Amino acid sequence: MEELRNVGTLAGERGQMCINMEWGAFGDNGCLDAIFTPFDRQVDEASLNPGKQRFEKLISGMYLGEIVRRILLELTAKGLLFRGRPSPKLQTRDIFQTKFLSSIESDGLALRQVCAILEELGLHVTCEDSVLVREVCQEVARRAAQLCGAGVAAVVEKIRENRGLEQLAVTVGVDGTLYKLHPHFAQQVQKTVQLLAPRCSVTFLQSEDGSGKGAALIAAVACRVA
Repeated sequence: MEELRNVGTLAGERGQMCINMEWGAFGDNGCLDAIFTPFDRQVDEASLNPGKQRFEKLISGMYLGEIVRRILLELTAKGLLFRGRPSPKLQTRDIFQTKFLSSIESDGLALRQVCAILEELGLHVTCEDSVLVREVCQEVARRAAQLCGAGVAAVVEKIRENRGLEQLAVTVGVDGTLYKLHPHFAQQVQKTVQLLAPRCSVTFLQSEDGSGKGAALIAAVACRVA
């Protein structure tokens, strides 16, 4: 909720506005170009909506597996992975699912088990391959978590400044399998927020069916007001 006087697109000084950020579209104006890698551009261009929802394509579980797959193809082409021989499966778009990132990064998962996951994709894998693939998964997921945390930090800092507070305590509801199931994603998001917004105390609360319940709540409020 934001004070109407802080909403630049609407006239008026009194009252509040419920803000739907739609932050997945952040970067559609080119402001994120500097951090887009060639792999991000490939994923964007091959998507159903090229040039749109660009921030989402950096942080969403829908896209992380495909980013990893394209990095693995590049490393294979350079002879750094899989003896330079990609499998037909690995060359299939979206075959490397984001759940593989969560599995490969699971604490205590032996390299032998990482090899088994990769062999499902028809790859002949060495221990060195498994180590490198795990590092790629770690970096892609870490970047996504840090960018997500940076977005949250920017929002809570904006709220704190607008309210003229020295300190802000706020709860952020979170939905999504990446946050819930990845072994390190949630911790990395929270750590980034603490680093970038030290004057905000942010509590993350997992929600179930957040979109559906939110829509129902808004409809109920509208009916009561009416």
